[in-house]
Amino acid sequence: MDHSASLTVDDLVAALKSAAEPTRLRILMLLAAGELNVKDLTLILGQSQPRISRHLKLLTEAGLVERFREGSWVYFHISDRQPGGRLALRLIADVDARDAQMRRDRERADALKRERESSAQAFFEAHAADWDRIRTLHVAERDVEMAMQDAIGPGPFKFFVDLGTGTGRALDLFADRYTRGLGIDVNQAMLAYARAKLLHGGRTHAQVRHGDIYALSLADRQADAIVMHQVLHFLSDPGLAIREAARVLAPGGRLLIVDFAPHDLEFLRDAEAHERLGFSHDQVKGWLRDAGLTPKLVRDLGPVATDGADKLTVTLWLAERPDAPRNSVAQTSQQISSADSNQGRAQRAGRGAGKYEEAR
Repeated sequence: MDHSASLTVDDLVAALKSAAEPTRLRILMLLAAGELNVKDLTLILGQSQPRISRHLKLLTEAGLVERFREGSWVYFHISDRQPGGRLALRLIADVDARDAQMRRDRERADALKRERESSAQAFFEAHAADWDRIRTLHVAERDVEMAMQDAIGPGPFKFFVDLGTGTGRALDLFADRYTRGLGIDVNQAMLAYARAKLLHGGRTHAQVRHGDIYALSLADRQADAIVMHQVLHFLSDPGLAIREAARVLAPGGRLLIVDFAPHDLEFLRDAEAHERLGFSHDQVKGWLRDAGLTPKLVRDLGPVATDGADKLTVTLWLAERPDAPRNSVAQTSQQISSADSNQGRAQRAGRGAGKYEEAR
């Protein structure tokens, strides 16, 4: 199947033939709501594993769906790299959602996802204390999230990507600003929790997927906005990860990085597996420029005087891929002005100090 923006006549005919079968159409309907593996589909559809595998093989060959490995499991989803995926979404959009068979499929899929939600919640509860301990080391999370929303802008974004998604919090935070969201993480237990959380919150336009942050299975220039929230300090090569994110970023697209400023809390290396003890403004801006991006904004969220010397400063870096429309540049300038105003209000309200710097 050709990865170009449109289908050839032969590819279109092959894709339509692949979809024109009742079971395969049911599979497309299910995959449009989230990733599933062969075992999931056998349970939902009540068919044998060889038969389901054969249907998935045909759909994959036609470019309607893609497969990805997550540990020992192989998951399938509607293709987001090939034009066949867009065709699949157009085809199933005209299927009557009230159809009795389709409704039963959805009910079985929802029951399966609820079972996963229970096990994922147990994982979260077992690790919640560790995450809470890290949060106590820096300015309140609500202030960080407000700054993230101010920095990235109102959108709307057709395709939003959260690299190192963890619990899927960024997908939830920006859910009203994108048409389609994708979270990528290497931790399978975290992905299970994120899936359950998004399902529980009704975020049907967001999915999560196992992936390598250094080698994303996404096409070039595809994402309108990318977030890397508290990810770089876990990486051995942050610059490479930024270059890979830049590859996926569409012209005019925005990359938001949130991480710690330089600090000397050495215990985080051993206790929390931090590879890096924070980053300076110039260090990250250098990586952004090397990746072909234009730094637009840097903001520090530091502790207030009463927080003590062991509190960490959180820094936000916003960069943009060149060739943006003129109104996007104007919007960034307005955003910086608005952010300065918001900072003043935040300081008067007694929240953690925020320091802005227009990146040059």
